[in-house]
Amino acid sequence: MTRTVIGFALLGLALAGCSSTDRAAPPVTIAAPKPPPPPAPSWGPVLAPDGTCTGAVPTAAAEIAPGIGECELVRLKGRPPTDVLVGESGRGQREVQVLYTEPGAKELYFFVNNRLDRIVK
Repeated sequence: MTRTVIGFALLGLALAGCSSTDRAAPPVTIAAPKPPPPPAPSWGPVLAPDGTCTGAVPTAAAEIAPGIGECELVRLKGRPPTDVLVGESGRGQREVQVLYTEPGAKELYFFVNNRLDRIVK
């Protein structure tokens, strides 16, 4: 019987050692706040898919040349385009193709971020 009492005593001591609450609390990690998203790019008035301008049409351009805006092209042409294709590149750039059907030919104007990049006639 003495062996049994000693066995229970040792078992009790072992269990008491395992259930200690003197452990340190796990470290608390505080997530840094996420930065706000960048503002949407502002390219000024641009063409909508239906060929209309989304704002006041600039009047600075005197001729169709690289660098003019989409709405300036329509103003200089004097009539709405035949078709407008608005898209976005994988790099977050606005890309627009403006088609004018002329007698006997077609003209395609390529814009990147509201600036005329190239003309295909």
